[in-house]
Amino acid sequence: MSKALFIVDVQNDFTEGGALGVAGGDAVAAAITRHLAASADQYALIVASRDWHDAGGDNGGHFAAGEPDFVDTWPVHCVAGTEGAEYDPGLVTDAVTHHLKKGQGAPAYSLFEGTTDDGDTVGELLTRHGILEADIAGIATDYCVRASALDAIDHGLRVRVLADLVAGVAPATSEAALAELAHAGAELAESGV
Repeated sequence: MSKALFIVDVQNDFTEGGALGVAGGDAVAAAITRHLAASADQYALIVASRDWHDAGGDNGGHFAAGEPDFVDTWPVHCVAGTEGAEYDPGLVTDAVTHHLKKGQGAPAYSLFEGTTDDGDTVGELLTRHGILEADIAGIATDYCVRASALDAIDHGLRVRVLADLVAGVAPATSEAALAELAHAGAELAESGV
């Protein structure tokens, strides 16, 4: 097997009721859990990322000092060790082989910017496991899913975005992100769950 599943930022602060919750986030968590139950054995590597920001400071300008612009600056979210940074309770992570934390003191959107607790990067994991393909699911379609998929393409992977396993901030920007990813070479697919 040479395929990975990337689960991007399915966290309490990005699902309904969170600091930056998106509509459909809880449903995506549950659908990814169903996908894992049905298909985990198809993947050599299952990587889940979490935003994991420092409690002190602005995290390299990522946290807004005043009004956030929702482009480069954001309300405080996914602070390390808080409930908001934890996985959504609808996401069962038993099949996840590697957990990544990203944004520790700096802005970070792509799963490729994260590391495991042992310090491994996604690039190192891909090489070690001989990964050639990646399916991508998670939150938010128009930000971290987009950035992760573009980085996966840049790493030479054959990428499938599981369009029924993503949720975005807004319909228009999510549609634009999916169109951009398709243009960049990603396949837009359905998980079948």
